[in-house]
Amino acid sequence: MLTTPSQPFTVSRLNRTVRLLLEDEIGLVWLTGELSNLVLHGSGHWYFSLKDPGAQVRCAMFRGNNRRVAFRPQEGQQVLVQARLSLYEPRGDYQLVVESMRLFGEGQLQLQLEQLKQRLQAEGLFDVERKRPLPSHPRQIGIITSPTGAAIRDMLQVLARRAPDLPVVIYPSPVQGAEAAPRLLQALELAWTRNECDVLLIGRGGGALEDLWSFNDERLVRAIAHSPIPIVSAVGHETDVTLSDFAADLRAPTPSAAAELVSPDLGHRQERLARLAQRLERSLRHRLALQQLPLQQLARRLQLQDPQRQLQQRQQGWDRLLLRLQQAGQRLARPAEQRLQLLRQRLLAGSPAHRLAQQRQSLAQLEHGLRLGIQRQTRQGRQQLALAAARLQDLSPLAILARGYALTYDSQGQLLHSSQQVQEGDEVETRLHQGRLRLKVLKRLA
Repeated sequence: MLTTPSQPFTVSRLNRTVRLLLEDEIGLVWLTGELSNLVLHGSGHWYFSLKDPGAQVRCAMFRGNNRRVAFRPQEGQQVLVQARLSLYEPRGDYQLVVESMRLFGEGQLQLQLEQLKQRLQAEGLFDVERKRPLPSHPRQIGIITSPTGAAIRDMLQVLARRAPDLPVVIYPSPVQGAEAAPRLLQALELAWTRNECDVLLIGRGGGALEDLWSFNDERLVRAIAHSPIPIVSAVGHETDVTLSDFAADLRAPTPSAAAELVSPDLGHRQERLARLAQRLERSLRHRLALQQLPLQQLARRLQLQDPQRQLQQRQQGWDRLLLRLQQAGQRLARPAEQRLQLLRQRLLAGSPAHRLAQQRQSLAQLEHGLRLGIQRQTRQGRQQLALAAARLQDLSPLAILARGYALTYDSQGQLLHSSQQVQEGDEVETRLHQGRLRLKVLKRLA
């Protein structure tokens, strides 16, 4: 890009052009150095310099990237960074925009890891086209891990909860140290030889990069990529990444998540079995209906040609003719029967026996009426007699005596009405309601 005195660059344009050249031509670089002039800004961004004995360079690490740094940066630390070359245009300062940062020892491993990753990726070992789908309903699951670690306990707990009837085979192997990678490879080859599992889980719990290094072993990574059995890599926590994760058919963020990914949930399996049973039942009913249709057609044809059915139809026709004949005879005989019935009624009305029966019936009615009249008269007479007896009782002297009165007679038996009818010294007799008294008149009062 040429300039002339008539068309010079402005400072802003120059800085912008230099920034674009640096970013486009050089791109990402790996750099190691010592932290200095560290500023942890309140905005969340980090500003610092990387230096060695001969030079230094300004760096900026923005908040979105520094959140992934696993340690707290301090002055004087040796670090390995991956950065993008750039230029701060307002001051024209050449700088690095850091995207990742690790301590230098871990950074060396990370650098080796990145180089191996790029080489294997160039061979196509990590291509998506190589990935195979996991079986939706595995018959048996294999786990390659340490038999005493926390990862195996987590995976077995998840499998026991989600699919308690799913068999599990454990291929034990150390997962850390110099012997881990060869032993992991042996366990993997044993699983291939026995060929008893539909899917394999390989992994361990979390740890530092050195702890997980066996899962970056090139031989193990190549074996995982070419495994005849689908493999799920479950190494460390979600933030831990190894080459085994890239080579496996599926990468799980944790061992527990790997167990969930390969095990069908019991409730979902039951629902799926219920749906399959319904589909099977509908299919069987449909096929049965299709098979029954020709049979029904043959059965209808057989019914139409059945001699017994034809005989039944003829018998039914004869029954209808006989019924019509009977109905016609009844219609012809009905007037004669009505006339005969009328004559019988007239003869019966003029018969002596009929008249005698009528007279007897009338006599019985009169006799019944007479009996009722006598009973009614007798009942009325008894009622009148009772009333008269009651009145007579009320007028009887005895009734008066019952109320406390008495009757006194002289010696001749004459009823006394006045004290003038007796003399002093006469004997009299007094009748009470109950009993009699014989008295002597001692003194006559007025």
